[in-house]
Amino acid sequence: MKSFIINKNDSGQRLDKFIAKSVRNLPKNLMYKYIRLKRIKINGKRCEISTRLNEGDEIQLYINDEFFDAPKENSFLNVSPNIDIVYEDKNIILVDKPSGLVVHEDDDNCIDTLINRIKRYLYDKKEYDPNNELSFAPALCNRLDRNTSGLVICAKNAESLRILNQKIKNRELKKYYLCVCVGIFDKKEDILKNFLFKDVKSKSVRIENSKSPKNKQILTKYKVVSEKNNLSLVEIDLLTGRTHQIRAHMAYIGHPILGDGKYGLNQLNKSYGVKTQTLCAYRLIFDFKSDSGILEYLNKKSFESKAPWFAEKFF
Repeated sequence: MKSFIINKNDSGQRLDKFIAKSVRNLPKNLMYKYIRLKRIKINGKRCEISTRLNEGDEIQLYINDEFFDAPKENSFLNVSPNIDIVYEDKNIILVDKPSGLVVHEDDDNCIDTLINRIKRYLYDKKEYDPNNELSFAPALCNRLDRNTSGLVICAKNAESLRILNQKIKNRELKKYYLCVCVGIFDKKEDILKNFLFKDVKSKSVRIENSKSPKNKQILTKYKVVSEKNNLSLVEIDLLTGRTHQIRAHMAYIGHPILGDGKYGLNQLNKSYGVKTQTLCAYRLIFDFKSDSGILEYLNKKSFESKAPWFAEKFF
C-alpha cells in the first residue's frame, strides 16, 4: 500500500486526473477497476473517479509496487538557472526567452530548455522542490518556437496555471509580436483571413484559401511600423494562435520574415547577413474580462521585452 497526502497544488483536481499524473504506469482501465473495488480510497473511504480532492486528503492505493515510478534524476538540476526575468511575483514569472533556446525538451532530448532553467532558478530560491510535489511542476502557459525570442509566462503554482490557461483560451491576454518582413507593403495595416493546414510529417504548415475538414481558420492582424532598404518592421496582433502562423502567413502574402529558413528566402537571408528569424513576442497585456481569482492584481498590466536586436540593426 502507498499513500499520498494532497497538498495545495494538488487540491481541486478530480481523483482520476491526479492518479493519471502521479501514478503514470497504472493503466486507466485498471485505475477505474481499483476504484470500484475500493483498492483506491480517500481518507479510508470509498470514492468516485470524479471526486474532487481537498488539501489534506489522504489517498490510499492498495496496488502493486510495479505501477509506481522509480525515483528519477531531476534533469533540471544539470542546467544553468540563466534566465532574463522581466517580472516575477509569488504566482508567476515572466521571462524574455532568447532566440535559439527551446521551451521544452524536443526530439533531440536536450535538457537545456527554458522550463528547466526556470525550474533550476526556482529550486535555487527554494520555491520549488519536486520532492515536495505529487503532480505539479512549474509550467509554461505559452510557447515560442526555438528561434523566436520574447515573453513567456510560467506559472509557479497550480491555481495560477489553471487561471492563465483559461484566460489564454478565452483570449484575455493580448500578445504582440515584432518582425522584419521582406518588401514594402501596399496596405500598411490589415487583418489577414485564411486557413492553416498542419503537416505533421514535414513539421510545417500550409496556408489555404478555403475551409476544409483538415485545416483551421487563422486571423493575423498586422501594422507596418517602419520601412527601410526594402524591409518593413511590422507589429503583429495574433488573433488566433496556430503553429507557425505568423511566419507562414507573412510568407503567403509575399512578405516572408527575414531570417526564416523554413518559410522565407534563404538567398535574401544571406544577402542581409541574417541567420535566425527576426521575430519577437515583445509585448504582453493582461486584459481580463472575467473573474481572475488570485491573479486579479495583474489585470490591465502591460510588459515588454527589451528592444529586439533586429529593430536596432535594420531601422
